Amino acid sequence: MSTDHDDQFTSYQAQVDYYTNYIKGRADWQFVEVYTDEGITGTNTKHREGFKRMVADALGGKIDLIVTKSVSRFARNTVDSLTTIRKLKEHGVEVFFEKENIWTFDGKGELLLTIMSSLAQEESRSISENCTWGQRKRFADGKVTVPFSHFLGYDRGPNGELVVNREQAKVIRRIFSMFLNGKSYAGIAADLTRDGVKTPTGKAKWHINTVQRILTNEKYKGDALLQKSFTVDFLTKKHKVNEGEIPQYYVEGDHEAIIPPETFDMAQREIERRAEGPHRGNHELSGRIRCWECGFWYGPRIWHSNSKYRKVVWQCSGKYEGGTHCHTPHVTEEDIRQAFSSAMEKLLSVKGEVIANCREVMESLCDTEKLERERDRLDGECRSLTEMAQAMISENARKAINQDSYQKRYDSLAQRYADAKAKLDAVTEEIRKLKNSRADIEAFMKEFEGTESFSAESWNRLADYATVYGIGDVRIMFKNGQEV
Repeated sequence: MSTDHDDQFTSYQAQVDYYTNYIKGRADWQFVEVYTDEGITGTNTKHREGFKRMVADALGGKIDLIVTKSVSRFARNTVDSLTTIRKLKEHGVEVFFEKENIWTFDGKGELLLTIMSSLAQEESRSISENCTWGQRKRFADGKVTVPFSHFLGYDRGPNGELVVNREQAKVIRRIFSMFLNGKSYAGIAADLTRDGVKTPTGKAKWHINTVQRILTNEKYKGDALLQKSFTVDFLTKKHKVNEGEIPQYYVEGDHEAIIPPETFDMAQREIERRAEGPHRGNHELSGRIRCWECGFWYGPRIWHSNSKYRKVVWQCSGKYEGGTHCHTPHVTEEDIRQAFSSAMEKLLSVKGEVIANCREVMESLCDTEKLERERDRLDGECRSLTEMAQAMISENARKAINQDSYQKRYDSLAQRYADAKAKLDAVTEEIRKLKNSRADIEAFMKEFEGTESFSAESWNRLADYATVYGIGDVRIMFKNGQEV
């Protein structure tokens, strides 16, 4: 049987009982075993352990005859079915399909088996296509379905909807908080493993990929992107990431959010920032202290590790790279704390002015209205050029045209399209950066208004990085674009 629905449990037991009694009731047969695969599809033999064990026993001489309910129960893949039958015949093992009354040692057996296997395969294809159509129709209608057994933070509601699991939601909030407070993926995974927190699949050890998937899953802010992947082939069940082959659907506000949308969006910007910046370790200062002279980032070094004078300092990683050494000094964590505290005091003393400047920057430098009009114009130009190229191709297919002239016109259109597309991509990227800058400034203002002194949290939420210029000269670059 190929489904694991509860209503088929009695059918499964009935089949086992029936064939056990059926074989034992024949005086000329000696019963070996009933081999079963419950809840496993017959389209391939990859996960059919019972089937594979039965074939191995038959090839090992333990079985002379296999009694099967029907061809579709043996395999819904014609190639698998015929390959297995021929292999069994070579070893003197016959298969009897009760429903179709086919004996594989019979002269007509293989012909009938080929026909019946093909029909079974087509039936499987039809069922698969119908299921796929139904699922894609649900996606198009904005109906969200997820694998609840592996989805940390949510349970299935009475009508199949997403319902927040309050205890698991604490883990999700903790992951986002740790990340925004400077923890690396590896650091978060290590902390969760150490504290005995179970992974989405119930395992003890957390991995970096699991943390990354949680941080980028839009469902935690109440939305849902549907059809992220799809099944390529109904026989192999191979999945691939959807890269535009089929439509995707984005549903906003589908269910209760665990992470506020603005916090989720902040995490996405931080992910992007880290991907473009230096390697981030577990410490909140990792990848956050820059050398003014050579541009390298500072890393931790341990001095006097085996003595009472043991000390952790931060030193330029490029100090001993190449032939020329930079002259910037090492700093301690306390130096950075003092520099940040001093910078914060200066900003807090003119808090009203800082906030006013932030608003002015957002209104002037982060205004994307003009760029968005240019983006729409370039997008229209690209569409128009594409239509012109398609019209040329159609015309060339319908009637005889001088091919040299056609190629020149086509190459000219292709070049115009390439130029317009490059400009469109550049403008789109500029809009993205400005919107991110605006969001960073808004987040800075919200955090700044409630900050009084240095803390790991305020450092990560307010400061972008520190630059060391010299002894006692450390400058903090804040996320509103201001250096102090």
